[in-house]
Parts: sequence; structure tokens; C-alpha cells
Amino acid sequence: MSRRLIRRILAATAFAALPAQAFAHAGDAAHEHGLAAGFLHPFTGLDHLAAMLAVGLWSALTQTGRRMLAAPLAFAALLLAGALIGTAGVSLPGVEPAVAASVLVLGLIAAARWHLGASASAALVGAFAVFHGLAHGAELQAGAALAGMVAATALLHALGLALGLKLRALAPVWSRAAGGAIALLGLGLLTRLVIA
Repeated sequence: MSRRLIRRILAATAFAALPAQAFAHAGDAAHEHGLAAGFLHPFTGLDHLAAMLAVGLWSALTQTGRRMLAAPLAFAALLLAGALIGTAGVSLPGVEPAVAASVLVLGLIAAARWHLGASASAALVGAFAVFHGLAHGAELQAGAALAGMVAATALLHALGLALGLKLRALAPVWSRAAGGAIALLGLGLLTRLVIA
């Protein structure tokens, strides 16, 4: 099991280096705007995918009971708020660097198993969620596409929670490795932005 997990982590990190797959919101192509397109959208870029998994992972590693849901629910709500702002044509500078930084930071805090209260955790991930929403909202139209995107985000959070609960029962090295792999992906995304 340990070798298989290490191979998956390495494969995910290597896959992140592929420029076409790194960001779901490169802004260079028109997107379809239905429920299915919105649902699939977060799966087309590792930045959003990794951040959502990290939110769930961190929550499962550091919270218990209903408090585990505080950060994922805050992220989903503020993602939607940011997306609605983006669909209205509002843009902020530094959206892509903020999205990449979210992957790095969320990976690091998951690896460190940084304990924050449920409200503080929700506030931290909520700030990042607005930038994710702005990035995706600029590409999707309001309505079914945004509902699909939020549903996919909730699914990714659930997968992160399940992973975190599984890793919580194992030696801490495995949760640190998972968080570290996400952080390395974030570092790669930031590096790519600086070099571009």
C-alpha cells in the first residue's frame, strides 16, 4: 500500500507539470454552460481539484464531528459568491496567483495538521474560495453551470474528507505526504506563473 500511495502522489505531481492541465480556467476557450459542463469544469484543472481535496483532507485531519464540515461548506458558499461576481464581469488582479497560492497553503496546513477552530478554518478557506470562484465564474454563465460546479466541489470535498479520515487512522507520515504532495503542486503552479 505504501508504494502504491507514493506512486500516486508522484504521478499527480508529474501530471501537474503538464501546462494544458494545470489550470482549469486558462481563459482561452469558450465553455459550454449546462449543468454537466459546470460539474466537469473543476475536474479539468489540477489547481481546483487539489485545493478541494486539501480542504477536505485538512478538515478531516484536524476537526471532529460536524466541525469537519465548516471549512468545506464555507468554501462551497464563497466559491459560489465569487463565481456570481465573476459572471457579472467583475475581475480582480492576481486571481491566478491567489488560486495557485491556495493550493500551496492548503497543502502545507494539511501536511502540518495545523489546528484552527472551525470558524477560523472556514474564514481561511473562504478567502481562497472567492478567488477560485472568480476564476471559474469568468468562464461559466450563472445558473445550471454554477450549480454543477458547486456540486462537483462538494464531491471533491467529500473525497478529501474520506481520504483524511482514512489517513487519520494511519501513521502521521501518510497525511503529511498527501499534504506535502498538494503543496508541491501549488509550488509548481506558482513557479509556472512566475516563469510565464
